[in-house]
Amino acid sequence: MSQIAYDPVKDKFAGLIRRSRVLRSLFYSLLDLFFLRSWYIRSRLRSWYGREVVQVEKSDSRLCILDAGCGFGQYDRFMLHAFPGTRIDAVDVKQDYLQDCTHFFRGDIDAGQITFTQMDLLSPSLSKSYHLVLCVDVLEHIVEDVRVMRNMQQVLKPGGYFLMHSPSHLAEDDADGDESFVGEHARAGYSREELSDKFRAAGLEPVDIRYTYGWFGHTAWVMLIKWPMLWLTRLGFAAVVVLPFWYALTLLPGLLLMSLDMVGENRKGTGIMGFARKPAP
Repeated sequence: MSQIAYDPVKDKFAGLIRRSRVLRSLFYSLLDLFFLRSWYIRSRLRSWYGREVVQVEKSDSRLCILDAGCGFGQYDRFMLHAFPGTRIDAVDVKQDYLQDCTHFFRGDIDAGQITFTQMDLLSPSLSKSYHLVLCVDVLEHIVEDVRVMRNMQQVLKPGGYFLMHSPSHLAEDDADGDESFVGEHARAGYSREELSDKFRAAGLEPVDIRYTYGWFGHTAWVMLIKWPMLWLTRLGFAAVVVLPFWYALTLLPGLLLMSLDMVGENRKGTGIMGFARKPAP
């Protein structure tokens, strides 16, 4: 988990999978498998849903979720499958990503389960309120991050939750001084104390703030993500020839390390996940 620039490689993959449902579905599965943050986020989402759905069913309403910075839409796909009946509004600043998502999720859009809208989180135009706002690897790109958190707090229902993930303040060394792999971020990341303070400044009550990508997870990330991403960035898709052999050696050890990272709580890590609540009156 680091400041290595993912966007150039992500944009290349986006072009490859743009009009293929099969390739896009495979891409989603690979993101869920290889990125430990997805393991953490999906685990927290399941835990939240298990508690929240009971309360919503009692009130005879429908769970509403805002995906603030949806990217490829991988978490939207997960939530639509795992949380039946949920309504999702997904927003992002990248029009091309939104167009691709609109094409892939056309059936869900027509069924009234999800919408995709271009929106700047610094000045959002949202008329609804939500049980949950999801914001994964977005805030580190925005200078006025507390302003965004405050905007998200304002569209949460009383007692609603804000779930985010970002690099931590310990991630800045991972680019090894190579400036071609940094520069996308407005900050290195957050410490637990800083994130807690920013939650409170935005009117949110911290519920759980934990480091992700501890020693086990970070080691797996170096093997499964960092080095392959560096090769792809420097060598282009010529690196694809080497990657199958690399992953044949590293995949199983890497997945084991990722599993170990989620056991217990990391004292430090290069990622951080924050879960906060809007106070109920």
